[in-house]
This record gives sequence, structure tokens and C-alpha cells, in this order.
Amino acid sequence: MPKQNLAIARLWYEANSFTPMRTGLAEFQAREWVSGDAARAFYAGTATEIGGVLAVEADYPDWKFHYLHCTAAPPGGLIKTAAASEIMRLILEGLLGDAWDAVYLSLHGATAAVDDPTPELHLLQKVRNIIGTTPLGVSFDLHANLGAQTVALIDATSGYHTYPHVDMHLAAQRTLRILIDKAEGHAQPQIAVAKLPAILPSFNMRTAEGPMAEMQQLAEDWRKRPGIRDVTIYGGFAYGDSPFAGPSVVVVADGDAKLARQAADALAQELATRRDRFYVSLPDPAEGLRRALAAKGTGPAIVLDPADNPLSGGIGDTPGLFRALLETARPARTAFGFFWDPPLVAQCHRLGVGATLHAKLGGRVTLDFGAPVEVDAKIVKLTDGRFRNEGPYEHQLPVDVGRTVLLDVNGIQVVVTESCQTPNDPAYFRLHGIDPERLDLLCVKAKNHFRAAFSAMARCLIDVDAPGPAAASLAQYKFRHAPQGLYRGKSSA
Repeated sequence: MPKQNLAIARLWYEANSFTPMRTGLAEFQAREWVSGDAARAFYAGTATEIGGVLAVEADYPDWKFHYLHCTAAPPGGLIKTAAASEIMRLILEGLLGDAWDAVYLSLHGATAAVDDPTPELHLLQKVRNIIGTTPLGVSFDLHANLGAQTVALIDATSGYHTYPHVDMHLAAQRTLRILIDKAEGHAQPQIAVAKLPAILPSFNMRTAEGPMAEMQQLAEDWRKRPGIRDVTIYGGFAYGDSPFAGPSVVVVADGDAKLARQAADALAQELATRRDRFYVSLPDPAEGLRRALAAKGTGPAIVLDPADNPLSGGIGDTPGLFRALLETARPARTAFGFFWDPPLVAQCHRLGVGATLHAKLGGRVTLDFGAPVEVDAKIVKLTDGRFRNEGPYEHQLPVDVGRTVLLDVNGIQVVVTESCQTPNDPAYFRLHGIDPERLDLLCVKAKNHFRAAFSAMARCLIDVDAPGPAAASLAQYKFRHAPQGLYRGKSSA
């Protein structure tokens, strides 16, 4: 008997609607832009969705897995129109190339383009037009902005159950099991979605503690019930201006639409009772540094600047935390990651290690979040910016941040890069000759994903509230596509 054919494709991107930056094909091609055997080699052994599919391929001997176009870029601004069109064209052309018994897509759920706030919905509509009633499975990021229109197009789904997202591969595998059971006639998935009319910032959305940890436990109780195939709590992406903005609960039940609806509505109500606990108040950079340096224990004190976290659409350019660091009496072993400044990197690579220069750090992309900090610096190390993640987040995924330079600025080790990517992995710092575990103070433009690899080594982790495109307060952002009146904290109620 011939094997059944499974098509696999990927478009993973989280778009911040309020950053001045735009993302083109180059950013996708620099991170993930593979298909066929190249996709197999690229994702093998990685804790990503496609890595998860590869890991269980042998469990389905009656199926032939076809890796079509797979692409992802680091989160950033809206995707340029031509880039979004080209990516969708490649995925759709791949689907037109054969007859499929099932289709799996790895999507994010918070992708947006310059002229389209819901490109994933439109992609799914076009996929459905091509494949007809063929079973379609889709996995999503925990920060997906999902609505009933999107869910109605798919037959099998799951999303990340963890934040930091260390179960990307498992989300794909959960989706795949439901999808293949559907295709083989062993299951009749019924999917329900329930929305909470609010936009929740993700600062207090970690699944190890707080309100989202409680929600995950309630979701797990439902997952154990007979007939439930999956329950995913989606926090939504607060900086994505979408008609589907806000958190949601998606439940998959086997053959029982009423059970799926019951679970989704019950969990949405539980989420509503915890709504205000997701809104937090953070110290300013000076106070955050003071608290960090006063913390007792061993390991580095770590101060995070989430408002300029590239994984939330930050631009690697805001100077607030660095300016406060320069004005603080600090320990000898202090590092700062990072500034995004390709012209400065190019200049340093021309000058070479050991040279000194006068430089401006931050305020290059926009002055909206503060003026540049003028410094005298020494070039300590130059790199090609390439490494593999060693921590649990996107474990073993190859990373290329472009050329980099390590500067010494008044005793602070400062990383400057050619591309805007969050320093979420210890390998990022080791590339520059920095052992993060031996630092006294580490300041980073990052947020919760950073904690996956660094929490165990840190004596404290403190988020600060500095000006930036992904700040804690949502009142400053002007939403055009999100439904009017969504709750954004007590000040906006």
C-alpha cells in the first residue's frame, strides 16, 4: 500500500505594530529559509516545531513527510508587503505541487504585514481553497492573537503550553497526533475558542508562577478528562494590532463539540478572574539597578529592559538602561547586551581589535526613546555572530546575529551587533568571551524567554520600565484594528 502524503510548511513571525521598523525577506532568509533535505538538516535535533516533527517521523511509517517552504524571522516590525506575498506564494506553490492526505503548518498567530493585519488568516483561507477537505493541522505560539475565523479553518491544533517557550517541539507533535488521527479516521476533532475582551501584557505571563501558572494547571485538569485532546491558553501579543487581539482559550475534543465549548468557556471565565494580575508596575532603570546590586547571593545580578526586547518588537536602540548604568557605581565584572548598530560594527571591524574610538550608543533608529549616549570605547573582540543555542529555548537552533563587536566602555563590556536579536542564550555571551555565570552584573534587552537559560545562574532577575516600543503600559499605543473598548488595565477601563 502506498504511503500517505503529509505536507509540512512554516511561517513563524511575531509583528509589533508600533515599532518604526519593517521586516523584509532578508531577515527571514538570514534566520530560517529552507525546504526539502535542507530543512531536515537545519532543524534536526532542534527544540522547534519542525524539529519536533522530524523527531517523530519514524513513528508514522505509513506516512511520507514532505518539507515544503519553512521560514521564520526574529520578531520585529510589520512585514513588508512584497515579502509577505513572496513567502505566501512559496508555501502555496508547494501545496499545489502534489495531492495531500494531510497538511501541517507551523504558524505564530501574531504575524502582521504593512497592509494586512491578519495575513495568517488569509494564508489559511488560500490553503483551504487548495486542499479542500483535506485535514489541516496548525500549531501556534502562546502569544497568538486568535479568533473564531482562524480556528474554523483548521481540523487539528495545539499551541505552546510554556512561557518561556520550551515546548515548541511538543506543540507540533501534539498537533500532528490529532491531525494524523483525523486523517486516518481514528478521531473527529471538535474545536472551540473563547476570547477574553482584554489586551494583556506578557510581563507576568510566565507559566512557572503567577496567574498563567494557575491557568496552566486548570488547563491540565481539563486535558486529563476523557475526550479532551488538547487545551491551550493563549495570552495574545499585546503589541500586535489585530482584529483578533487579546487572549483566548482553544480546546480540542474528540467528537464532542459541547465538551469543547464547555471547557473553553469555563477556562475563559477563570482567565477573566485573573485579568488584573497580568498588569504589573516596574521600577525605573536606576531603581532596578539599585535593587539588583543590593541583592544577596551568588551568581550575576541581572537587570532586564523588556521595553526594548527584540522578541517583543524592540529595536535594540533605546539608551535608557545603559545611561542609568553609566551613572551607577557598578562592580568590575559588568556586561551590557546589546545595541543594534550595523554602521558602528562595520567601523569597528575596519579599525580592528585594540583600537579606540568615540561612539554614540542608542538613539540611532529614533530619538523617541532617548538621545544617544556618547562614549569613548576600546574594541576588545570582533566576531562573525554565529553560534548554536545551548539553553532550553530553541535548543540547538543555529543563530546568526551578523558581525558583532565587544566594546569596553568605562569598564563595561558592551555587545554591539549587525542584526537586532535578543541575547537569550549563554552562547551569545560566550561568543564574545564572556562567561555570564562569572559576571557580577548583567544588563540585557530581553524579557521572559531569557529566563529559561539564565534563571538558575542568577542571584536576582529584575525587570525595569524604560522608554521603548514594548513598554509595560499599553495606554500609549494607538490601536486601529483591534476591537474598540478592549480592557488594557485599570487606567483604560
